[in-house]
This record gives sequence, structure tokens and C-alpha cells, in this order.
Amino acid sequence: MKALGELEMEIMGVMWAEGGWITPGEMLAKLDRPLAYTTVMTVMSRLYRKGLLRRQRDGRAYAYASVSTREEWLAAQMRSTLVRSPDRPSVLARFVEYLDADQVTQLRRMIRSGEAEDAP
Repeated sequence: MKALGELEMEIMGVMWAEGGWITPGEMLAKLDRPLAYTTVMTVMSRLYRKGLLRRQRDGRAYAYASVSTREEWLAAQMRSTLVRSPDRPSVLARFVEYLDADQVTQLRRMIRSGEAEDAP
């Protein structure tokens, strides 16, 4: 999965925060910087082609909605990074080193919960 640019991430942040359908004009009003309408329209169209947004006609324009939640997208990013690694155990170990004690406890609970569900 290719990383997103700064404006793409800003637009996706609005999409995830707002939920629902947003036109480029509505997005332009929500962004906190001066941009041309065509710039916002182009970036949203690019995010659609990348598979992050879906779209439907809204009069003469398109309205866009996010395909996934922020959490789903971030999890996919993490998975993509892990899949590309030739040494997955080391990558996972390094990742866990960045977690604080509460996050490690939560991860353990999630793993146990998954193991209980998988048990015959």
C-alpha cells in the first residue's frame, strides 16, 4: 500500500471524522487552508482511484464517502508493512517494544480472546 501525501491524509482525516457523503465543495469548506476547488476535486478523485473513497453522482459533481474506517485503514497499513518484511517476528518484536504497559496488557487480552474463540 502506497503512503498518502499530506493533503490526501488531511482529506481522509475529514472523511473519517465526518462520516457520510461529502462533495469537494463541502470538503473545501472543512479544510483549514486556502486551496482551489479543482485541487480538492482532483485529490478526492485520486483517493477514489486508489480505492480509499467511493463516489456517487450528486447533481453535476460527485459526493464521496470513505470505504473504511481510520482504524481499518491503519490496520491494513500495518499488515502491508508486515507482509513485506523478510523477518516478521523481528518486526513484531520491535513493534511491541513501542507499546506502553497498558497497550501490552490490552494486546495480551486480545490474543487470549482470539485463542478462546479458536478453541474447539
